[in-house]
Amino acid sequence: MTSPRLPQPDRPWLMRTYAGHSTAKASNELYRGNLAKGQTGLSVAFDLPTQTGYDPDDTLARGEVGKVGVPVSHIGDMRTLMDGIPLETMNTSMTINAVAAWMLSMYIVAAEEQDADTPPEEVQRRLQGTTQNDIIKEFLARGTYAFPPGPSMRLIADMIAYTVEHVPKWNPINICSYHLQEAGATPVQEIAYAMSNAIAVLDAARERVDPSQMTKVFARISFFVNAGVRFIEEHAKLRAMSELWEQIGRERYGVTDEKALRFRYGVQVNSLGLTEAQPENNVQRIVLEALAVTLGRNARARALQLPAWNEALGLPRAWDQQWALRIQQILAFETDMLEYPDIFEGSVVMEGLVQELAEGARAEMQVVEEHGGAVQAVDYMKSALVESHRERIARIERGEQIVVGINKYTETEPSPLTAANDGGIMTVDHAVEQQAKDALAQWRAGRDQEAVDAALTRLAEVAASDENIMPASIAAARVGVTTGEWAKTLRSAFGEFRAPTGVGEAASTTDRSEAVEQVQAEVERVSEALGRRIKILVGKPGLDGHSNGAEQIAVRARDVGMDVVYEGIRLTPEQIAHSAEQEGVHVIGLSILSGSHLELIPAVIEELRAKGVDAPVIVGGIIPEADAAPLHEAGVAGVYTPKDFDISVIMADIVRIVAQANGVLDEADVPAPTGGTIDTGATA
Repeated sequence: MTSPRLPQPDRPWLMRTYAGHSTAKASNELYRGNLAKGQTGLSVAFDLPTQTGYDPDDTLARGEVGKVGVPVSHIGDMRTLMDGIPLETMNTSMTINAVAAWMLSMYIVAAEEQDADTPPEEVQRRLQGTTQNDIIKEFLARGTYAFPPGPSMRLIADMIAYTVEHVPKWNPINICSYHLQEAGATPVQEIAYAMSNAIAVLDAARERVDPSQMTKVFARISFFVNAGVRFIEEHAKLRAMSELWEQIGRERYGVTDEKALRFRYGVQVNSLGLTEAQPENNVQRIVLEALAVTLGRNARARALQLPAWNEALGLPRAWDQQWALRIQQILAFETDMLEYPDIFEGSVVMEGLVQELAEGARAEMQVVEEHGGAVQAVDYMKSALVESHRERIARIERGEQIVVGINKYTETEPSPLTAANDGGIMTVDHAVEQQAKDALAQWRAGRDQEAVDAALTRLAEVAASDENIMPASIAAARVGVTTGEWAKTLRSAFGEFRAPTGVGEAASTTDRSEAVEQVQAEVERVSEALGRRIKILVGKPGLDGHSNGAEQIAVRARDVGMDVVYEGIRLTPEQIAHSAEQEGVHVIGLSILSGSHLELIPAVIEELRAKGVDAPVIVGGIIPEADAAPLHEAGVAGVYTPKDFDISVIMADIVRIVAQANGVLDEADVPAPTGGTIDTGATA
């Protein structure tokens, strides 16, 4: 009888935790601690100024330094970040996109410095890892872009061409369907848009490399995918992606090497489904989602990082990350999943799901192609994602999509996980920002400025030419150029860009529930009492590019009858205040998920008051409960967090806040607020 088991158990996947905060030194200590606990690869989280190409002393970096990742401003920071970590044997993933070429350049220089006795070209050949680098999904879902689409694709193609020749074990890009799902993508959309993005990248690379290298290029394209709690369907999605990827390789690029055709992907499982309410439920969600990418051998992830249970509350602590790592280790070493061939092979259910998803994805890929390909179809894909997310939220509001602890089984005991003084999360010291500014000034004072100026001049020349950007970037890293200086030089050469919001193109809601109709009636009553229609400004101050929540607020406000002003992400407090003044809005809604709310929200209010704008301000985002009081003291009328999932309730609260602030509350007959944390004094 043939054994159902493998002759030898498979090796486990690469285990990572997504980490980085405060300073390079603090993050290095965290990395080394995680490696000591059995983590087998690094996953670097950079702060938003670093991701978008700004130094800590830039105006746009205000409040964001060290909050959602580590600031890396120059080669000195990269040395500190990787101190004591053998880069020639480590497998490092860097979540970096617009400035990926720059971060890889500094990583290369740091590795060469670690092993000064080995020729630099040999050090580069040994490096293993991945730069995220999927700029199209930044335009669609995450917002950390810096340059227009054309130059951005050129930078990606340059990195691919350089690494294939000089850093052959490096993945120069992973196509990120992860963030598409976070923005509301259905499984079909996630597959289709990811594959379309990959085609755009490969087509761009084909123009920068010798045709004989395309098999090597195809083999180095990896993916970073999402896995939600519907883990059977999610596993089928991965098998469908594998099937489509092989088809694209064979038919479009002429790849025949079986190894090169493999669908190679890493994973962070779903964060969209993590809840602030009953956060302990997130642990079982994470475990089930991890099964989707580990259970079936033929579609098993190459690398996995799991979110912590408390990521809907704030920044995880080292202990929380350890818990997430232990989930992986228990799956790999205590269960028997690595001992068997593919357990889904021959499954009628799985085969049917795979074909259903693959056929749907092919049809949607054709729509993208009809728009001219992924780069030209950004507007179409963005509006489709906003619409899908709107439908998802409406299903949760109606109770059609059950989320335990949110719209069903909401009765709960107080969670001991959040009972400690820290609220169950880590908070970055506000002093980190000034320390980073001081350290940057010291760095600039101690470097060879002539060498820096020469390197930046050379970088500008290369940017204006057809040369590969990587050699000039590596040279700039060696002499101490900063992240902001590198990006500023390229912004001067390439220009800047604002991605579409998708709000205007999203369909009007077809949900005519009693709650929506009630809010519509309230908007009409208050608008009549005001003498004109309620007007709301939705703003994203700072560098936080996660705009999904802001977009849904803007769409719903439009659908219940308000006039909406929404200009997208990355606005300064001054810009928001100027728009509020020019547009004559009745209320301002601000969204921040990066932890910079205590710095940026008061700054916006200060600018508003300086311009004589006295419209009430409401705030939404990942905001710890303890921070509501200081926000109210700063003048915020209402605070909303992920537990406030019912947007119709938020809309009703906004209408009442506007009515009260304008003295028409009695006339309008608006019910009392039922969501968020409301400061009635701020609306008086």
